Amino acid sequence: MNTTEKNLEKKRTADLRLGQRVALTASFVTLGLAVMKGLIGHLFGSEVLLADAFHSGADLLAIFASGFGLWLASRHKSAKFPYGLYKAETFISFFIGVGIMWAGFEILLDGYRKLLSATGTINFPFMPVSASIVSLVTSFFVARREKKVGRQINSQSLMINASESFLDIIVSGIVLVGIMLHYAGIPYVEGAVIMAISLLIFKLGLTSIWTSFLALMDANLDPRLQSEIEEKVNEIYGVKGVGDIRIRQAGPFKMIECKIETSASLPLYRAHELADQVEDFIIKSYSHIESVFIHVEPAKAEIISAIIPVEDINGMDSRVHGHFGRAPYFVILKIGKDETSIEDFYSNSFLGEPQHVGIKVIKAIIKYKLDVLFTSQVGELSFSMLKNNFVDIYRIEEGITVRETLQRYKNGDLQKISQPTHSLEESQGAAE
Repeated sequence: MNTTEKNLEKKRTADLRLGQRVALTASFVTLGLAVMKGLIGHLFGSEVLLADAFHSGADLLAIFASGFGLWLASRHKSAKFPYGLYKAETFISFFIGVGIMWAGFEILLDGYRKLLSATGTINFPFMPVSASIVSLVTSFFVARREKKVGRQINSQSLMINASESFLDIIVSGIVLVGIMLHYAGIPYVEGAVIMAISLLIFKLGLTSIWTSFLALMDANLDPRLQSEIEEKVNEIYGVKGVGDIRIRQAGPFKMIECKIETSASLPLYRAHELADQVEDFIIKSYSHIESVFIHVEPAKAEIISAIIPVEDINGMDSRVHGHFGRAPYFVILKIGKDETSIEDFYSNSFLGEPQHVGIKVIKAIIKYKLDVLFTSQVGELSFSMLKNNFVDIYRIEEGITVRETLQRYKNGDLQKISQPTHSLEESQGAAE
């Protein structure tokens, strides 16, 4: 494991421990609210507050389960669990959803029962009202903290709990209204609204179960990320195509499998270097991607991009210049199986400069993602730079036309240049 991988591993562990601390704190706070509402509801005869205490107890189980799942996910990888225990958090999220649905169903029944009750109280329920206000304010701060950290570490269970905590704010508000309506002897509005809130809670639980189920079944839950990775990887020089991007959700992290295509003539060690480059790019660009597996295949592209240094601009009848760097113009071509077309002409604006003109030309034309260069001569620096950018180089004769060059290439009559035609010393003081 290199330094970058160690730093990423430390960050992931730190994120998971942060999530555990937030879940633990939320558990203690929720426990305190549940006990407070239960005692006050019992002592002052407030059935609405007792029902809310029961709901907070269900929340407590869900939050504790979330913290336990994050604790499991933070355990180190082992021979038995080489991919880590990240899915433990997703697994726990599934049961959180079940708990939330159960709580929603219980509240639905409680709301229905309150539709049938029309009794009121004589004295103003100061303590139950105060308990509801405290619960409302506390739930707001707990929900905000859970949501912030959940997004930061990409924790499904924390974000689900945050959504539930935000619903707790609404429920606490409804409970507060319900207590006041009960005091006024108007039970129908209280029961109806509580039933509506219970349906929202039920829906949240169902969403949690469904999302967790899809993640456990390795469904692709992030098609936007899939498209974004494909687009960005395709821009990496040397990559001729991207396909079969698979995203697997594992708790707060994602695992990526990706197939890339590159030049069929690329040496094995260069293909490995390109795969490492793509892997590093993805991991560094997305903090919540835990691992990336890149499979490299030879490109089967039907169209390749080629460049030829020429003396003049005369279409397919332009004549080949005797040297890559000193050519006044370059013709950029798209070579297909049945048809070849000129994509662009590039004028060499570096001819008046004293040295390394070829390097400067390459930097200017690299945007075309070239596959092939046809040239009579190429210097050492230009040769190295072109090979590093996955460009195959073929030797052609000075003075022949672009049309003749292409015909010889298609006939297989051209030979690849395996080394520069002249050394760096011979190029000193002149253009490459």
